[in-house]
Amino acid sequence: MKTGVRTSSSAKAAPERVDGRRERSRSSHRRIVEAMLELINGGDLAPSAARVAEEAGIGLRTVFRHFDDMDSLYAEITATITERVMPIVTAPYPDQDWRTNVRELVRRRVRVFETTLPFRLAANIKRYQSPFLMGQYSKVVMLERDLILRLLPGEVLSDRVSVEALCAALSFQNWRALRHDQGLPAEEAATVMGHMVDTLIAALPKGGAA
Repeated sequence: MKTGVRTSSSAKAAPERVDGRRERSRSSHRRIVEAMLELINGGDLAPSAARVAEEAGIGLRTVFRHFDDMDSLYAEITATITERVMPIVTAPYPDQDWRTNVRELVRRRVRVFETTLPFRLAANIKRYQSPFLMGQYSKVVMLERDLILRLLPGEVLSDRVSVEALCAALSFQNWRALRHDQGLPAEEAATVMGHMVDTLIAALPKGGAA
């Protein structure tokens, strides 16, 4: 009977130890993700494992264990950023003139691009080393393009040069150039992007549908 009791107690304790290790691992993983987000948002676009360990308050060896699966970390960071901006991206547009909706898209792009700027810059540094980030980059570019095309009437869509010009003006690459390469403050960059879009819209035939 005593032997049976010991076996039962041991069997019960083992899962508890395993669950405890798993919870500690999940906690460390969360802290690493949060630390990377803080560092990137603070301007360190390629934080080292040592910097992440210091920010997370955990051992360097623990960080290295989790850094072995970088794509899972990138996936969690991407999910966190996506959760912040998707309400802006997916908000419905009012039933109004398409030109007005495109101008509203400019305002939304400014908010989304400014929020995600440091993280997308960081991802650009790493995406050639990460299948996940490379795939994610392609998906985001296609989504951003599709969101523009949905707002345009047929006669504009048939003008390929104008469509491509609008897509370029409203791209993250353009925002990065304005903010990062040209060093414009966000408000001024937003004015420039809006001016580019307004100029392109004004050049389209006046007979376009609403």
